Amino acid sequence: MTEQVETRLLEVGEALVGACVPAYFHPARAADTWRRLLAVPPRLVVLDLGEERESAYAPIVARLVAAGTEVLARVDTDFGLRTATDVRADLRRIRSWYGLRGVFLDQVAAGADRLEHYREIVDGVRGTIVLNPGVYPDQGYAALADILVTFEGPLPAYRAIREPAWARTLARGRFCHLIHGVGERVREATLRKAARLAGTVHLSDGPGWTDLPAYYGRRIVAG
Repeated sequence: MTEQVETRLLEVGEALVGACVPAYFHPARAADTWRRLLAVPPRLVVLDLGEERESAYAPIVARLVAAGTEVLARVDTDFGLRTATDVRADLRRIRSWYGLRGVFLDQVAAGADRLEHYREIVDGVRGTIVLNPGVYPDQGYAALADILVTFEGPLPAYRAIREPAWARTLARGRFCHLIHGVGERVREATLRKAARLAGTVHLSDGPGWTDLPAYYGRRIVAG
C-alpha cells in the first residue's frame, strides 16, 4: 500500500473506504483547520461556497485538485422546494467562479413524487453528481446520481439504520454516510458498520461539520 493511499483512505480489514469531508468552515476563520485538511487531502471535499465569489477559496480549490481530491460544490435544494431553474443557476455561477465540475445537491427530497423535479435539475450536468437526502430515498434517485448520501446525522440515529433491499443490489461505492457525534471508543465499530453499507464515509467527533475531527490525519485501521 502506498503512502498516498494510507493517508487518503480508511482501512477496514481488506476494504478501503474513501473519506468524504463536508468542509463547512471558512478559510479566513479556520486557517488551522484548513492546514490540517490540505496536509491530508481526502478523496472528496464538499465546499459551501455561499452566494458571492470569495478569493480565499481559489487557492484551496487549486491545491485540493492538484492533490487528486474531487471538490464538490454544495447547493441547497430545500427538499425539492427550490425551482430547478434556481438550482441550475447556482451551479452555473459556482462553476464560472471556481471551475468546479462536481456538485453536492443538499437537502434533497426522498419521495418518488419529486423524482421528475430532480431529473430536471441534473439533466445535462457534467461531473460527479452527489444527492444528499440523508436517508434511503425512493430507489429511483439512484439513477440520477453517482453517489447517494443515504445517511447524514448523529450516531444514535445511525445505530437504528436499516438498508432497504434495493440498495443491496448496488455497489457500496454508490453510497456515502456522514455520521457525527462519534467518540473515540465507538469509532472503529461505527466505521466497520459504515464500510458494510457505503464506500464513502466521514465520521465527526463533534456535533456537525464545522470542524475536522480530532483524529483527522491519522490512519484508522478497523479490523
